[in-house]
Amino acid sequence: MKKVSLKSSFLLFLAASIWGVAFVAQSVGMDYMGPFSFNGARFLMGSAVLLPLVLVRRKKDREKHVERAGLKITLLGGCCCGLALCAAALCQQIGIMYTTVGKAGFITTLYIIIVPILGIFLKKKVPGRVWIGAVIAAFGMYLLCMSEKFSLSKGDTYVFICAILFAVHILVIDYFAPKADCVELSCLQFLTAGIICSILALILEKPQISNFIDGIIPLAYAGIMSSGVAYTLQVVGQKDSDPTVASLILSLESVVSMLAGWVILGQALSGRELLGCALVFGAVILVQLPVGEKQKE
Repeated sequence: MKKVSLKSSFLLFLAASIWGVAFVAQSVGMDYMGPFSFNGARFLMGSAVLLPLVLVRRKKDREKHVERAGLKITLLGGCCCGLALCAAALCQQIGIMYTTVGKAGFITTLYIIIVPILGIFLKKKVPGRVWIGAVIAAFGMYLLCMSEKFSLSKGDTYVFICAILFAVHILVIDYFAPKADCVELSCLQFLTAGIICSILALILEKPQISNFIDGIIPLAYAGIMSSGVAYTLQVVGQKDSDPTVASLILSLESVVSMLAGWVILGQALSGRELLGCALVFGAVILVQLPVGEKQKE
């Protein structure tokens, strides 16, 4: 198993921090425009940021005579990933309008547990610790989101659906990533999601140029930093890292989102909600802990 170097750990944590603070940018962005407009602009920005990296990588591959993935599978993968990303991001963006940044970050992190559970339908074996983690996470979710009337808030419901859709998104990427260039796949998925959201924005929200100008700071952060820069940091950081340890570091985005919501937006959580966050995060760590050799066999 590859060990994670200090440099790789720092890059991965930096990516997680950027994603965690992005929840604040998404929340603030709602003061200037609707969810369709915001996501449309941010994803198109993300695609534009990754485009130079795509061109540089293509040039290097040509110079080294490296065989590249077929255009058909790359386009198909980009479109499929983009559709899943678009649906997940819209649910998340709408949910953030009605819940706190901290809650949204922790609920979204549940995709790490939902992925192996969905894997059952793909005939993949689910370790016992995943079921234990699911139970712990469910109780944590209860403390975090449920009111005394035993009902989920509107925002929490949207973000939970978002977590399920992000799990689907990860499984779609898992299918296409080995068959296509990862950076090109990401660039195309951002482009696909951006076009879909922009079309829906023109139909449902009729945005004005002034909306984007006024909200350029949260838009630029979510589009350039969260999509373009953080993704590149993830690619570089994971190059020499064990994927299990890397995903554990990246999941710290939920902690960062809670702290960012508290420090920047003043969205404090109650003791009950903090305990729920701790249980959800503990479940995420449990699911991702390295498996011993005997268990693997």
